Amino acid sequence: MFSRSDIDQMQKKGITSEMVEAQIEQFKKGFPFMKLVKPATVGDGIIKLDDEELDSLIDIYRDFEGSRVKFVPASGAATRMFKHLYEFQADYHVMGLECFNDKSFGSIYTFFNRIKDFPFYDKLYNELWAQGYKMEELIEQNDYLPIVNTLLGHDGLNYGNLPKALILFHKYGDIARTALEEHLVEGAQYARDKHGNVNIHLTVSPEHLDGFESLIERVKSFYENHYDVTLNISYSVQKPSTDTVAVDMNNNPFRNDDGTLLFRPGGHGALIENLNDLGQELVFIKNIDNVAPDHLKPHTVRYKKALAGMLLSYQKIIFRYLHELHNSNPPFEELKSILEFTQDELCVMPPKGIDLTNPDILKDYLIRILNRPIRVCGMVKNEGEPGGGPFWAVNPDGTVSLQIVESSQIDLNNSEAKTIFKASTHFNPVDIVCSFVDFKGEKFNLLDYRDPETGFISTKSKDGKQLKALELPGLWNGAMSSWNTIFVEVPLSTFSPVKTVNDLLREEHQPCR
Repeated sequence: MFSRSDIDQMQKKGITSEMVEAQIEQFKKGFPFMKLVKPATVGDGIIKLDDEELDSLIDIYRDFEGSRVKFVPASGAATRMFKHLYEFQADYHVMGLECFNDKSFGSIYTFFNRIKDFPFYDKLYNELWAQGYKMEELIEQNDYLPIVNTLLGHDGLNYGNLPKALILFHKYGDIARTALEEHLVEGAQYARDKHGNVNIHLTVSPEHLDGFESLIERVKSFYENHYDVTLNISYSVQKPSTDTVAVDMNNNPFRNDDGTLLFRPGGHGALIENLNDLGQELVFIKNIDNVAPDHLKPHTVRYKKALAGMLLSYQKIIFRYLHELHNSNPPFEELKSILEFTQDELCVMPPKGIDLTNPDILKDYLIRILNRPIRVCGMVKNEGEPGGGPFWAVNPDGTVSLQIVESSQIDLNNSEAKTIFKASTHFNPVDIVCSFVDFKGEKFNLLDYRDPETGFISTKSKDGKQLKALELPGLWNGAMSSWNTIFVEVPLSTFSPVKTVNDLLREEHQPCR
């Protein structure tokens, strides 16, 4: 199937022909749907904390003396954030002012009607002025394209080509902060260690690394002095070895015009390898576009600390049980007590047919279930946001446990699965605290805890030809499938994503009035 030059192309990426052949087989057979048992709800898979419990968990985290890091996937470009502006660029010559007939929140009408409320308004105004334009005159003359072109294009602010991390998100008087800066401020408030160190790891695209480094160099000392911390910023890029081969609609390798194989990034699930390279004991994970301005941060900080405290409290119990299981032969009654913990607290139900009346089998099962990476995931009430949610699901080993499941993993043509999906009450905002250190202090290899059958196949096009692309198991879905998972309800105020530029006009992203 492959020529010598194909093999050379793979080797440069760190990919073997066997890996590519396995991916092609995956295209042919597809991926199975997740088998859902029921939605995770408050009291049945999701924990709801009262103020006293929150304070107690925060105290546990306050006493933690180990290392910690804030992990922020920040490599994606912001192109989709400006989708309606690109459509406006294409349509305005034809439709003219008809483009403004739609007056909904996400419309181009709202964008221009409230343009002064964007945190980047002053910067855009000055850039237009430098190019010989006056913003007010352009709007008065219905000459909108120079404004959009300056915002998005290389000759202006270049926002259409930047990552979200480098875009101004919030305004504080005469100063505006990027999404990246907001993560620095957040990290200073909940990810600092006893010595004032704040470790922040960012995944970036190679072409944007200079922009990240330039911004950090410009603002780092200011935030360090303001919050009395030392910011340790590190970066990584998605590994070329995690790229996946594309195929044509007949599942044959798709080739570029020059005959080379087409490889595509494997999706955010590829970042499990970047996560796996971290050495800290506690890891906070949050998306780059989910940040709030300062007046709304206290809720986020409080719950982040509580999630960390909950992880540490569960981990302490798990480690105690594992030491007991490894260093002695607990009586059967003690084994049954540990089994109840795995079921009632970790929400892992044993597979059917396993003989847990046999002490040796039960002990081996408990060690396997307990000795895994652990994560505590915040969940918000579902208010119609697209994306994954918390469910009880059947795993490949026959166990039933808590999983974050995307809608694409669910057979919505199956009436039972659709009913379970529609009964879901909560949504995954990617608010995760995790640890992958075992009870001996050694690091788990996270690649051993993925479910390879949870990837995704999508249809794309290149050079006018259709192709199929393969995405690896999602970072908080199949890539963490075999982790011990705890779901906690967090308030909606901790979730303020910016998916489109008009989201910056929402009340939660506007200055405190």
